[in-house]
Amino acid sequence: MYKIKTTRLLQEVMQNYFQGFLQSSKIAWCTSAGPAELLRSFGFDVYFPENHGALLGATHKAEEYIPAAVKCGFSGHICSYTTSDIGAWLSNETPLKTHYGLEKLPQPDLIVYNTNQCREVEDWFTFYARQFNCPIAGIHPPRYLNEVGKAEVELVIKQFQGIIPACEQASGKKFDIDRFREVLKISCEASILWQKVLQTSRASPAPITFFDGTIHMGPIVVLRGTQAAVDYYKILLEELENNVSNGIGCLKEEDCRIFWDGMPIWGRLRMLSDLFLQNNTAVVASTYCNSWIFDDFDENDPFEASALAYTKIFINRSETAKMEFFKDWIIDYRVDGIIFHDSKTCFNNSNAKFGLPQRLTEETGLPTLVIEGDLCDTRFFSDAQSTTKIETFIEQIEDIKVLS
Repeated sequence: MYKIKTTRLLQEVMQNYFQGFLQSSKIAWCTSAGPAELLRSFGFDVYFPENHGALLGATHKAEEYIPAAVKCGFSGHICSYTTSDIGAWLSNETPLKTHYGLEKLPQPDLIVYNTNQCREVEDWFTFYARQFNCPIAGIHPPRYLNEVGKAEVELVIKQFQGIIPACEQASGKKFDIDRFREVLKISCEASILWQKVLQTSRASPAPITFFDGTIHMGPIVVLRGTQAAVDYYKILLEELENNVSNGIGCLKEEDCRIFWDGMPIWGRLRMLSDLFLQNNTAVVASTYCNSWIFDDFDENDPFEASALAYTKIFINRSETAKMEFFKDWIIDYRVDGIIFHDSKTCFNNSNAKFGLPQRLTEETGLPTLVIEGDLCDTRFFSDAQSTTKIETFIEQIEDIKVLS
């Protein structure tokens, strides 16, 4: 049984992160692809509600709490991170108690969001701003861009700089450009290490899969801009590179290599991981795990670099730009097919709604499959139907290989 040994350290790192809130003097809430580095430069400990939403999905609690949010006026068809998280809050419950010893969510002194992922985060975070009577500030970058040019970057720079007064007031500290540079440099180092971790799965057999990545991405999401994230990924990368050198991977031999597009189905990670492994298939890469690679960070021009990095992320781009991303990933990871997860409550991170899979197959010849599900609400996911579709897809790929 293949195991990534560094997983034991991950549990310790995440435990320390959450336990740290018990001693925090100042706390900011932030979206997962938001300006964490700027917040940390003011000395905030940063909490990410999307991480909590993923935990609710992974612990099979989301469906219990979504009805409470619906009763409060939130549609059951919007982001199930949002509805499960708000529902848990309204129910005065959280899995953080069981897993990390926190009786309740860390109370924010400031809430900051970036709509580079979706519009729901603004409404979601505004709900909490009302609950906590807390100041809130947002960044609204241009969306669906083919290219991110100077005009777009300059617009977002002004928005980054515009939240500084709120940070100063909530933290009681003046903005320190040198501290911001330092945090951004550390964040860039962690991001590049995370990129190298993911790139080890270019090897065959792959030493890390998409499903492993959804777990090991924890530090790059919640500890971005800290030395703890850098230290963790150095250790993980060393282990994976050693495995590549020794020909050790998740499978002894891969019959098929798959790329996963879209959100994880948090409540079915183990089921899906086992399904692919049982079919000698490695899910070697994903759009999701690549979302936290910010290699444009540059401490020499921190505002421009931050604006560029957070605006050019995959989810914020046009389908024309996304097509080019896919073509590069197909080559880099030598994939045999792509599975598109059409997440029913995550419209912004579902790329199968406007014919992109069909166009990708026409241009590259690579087979694609669309499966329906959701990030947290597993009522939208059929185990039996999805298993049949995935196994049939793998068989079709194997037949193509034989014929070629």
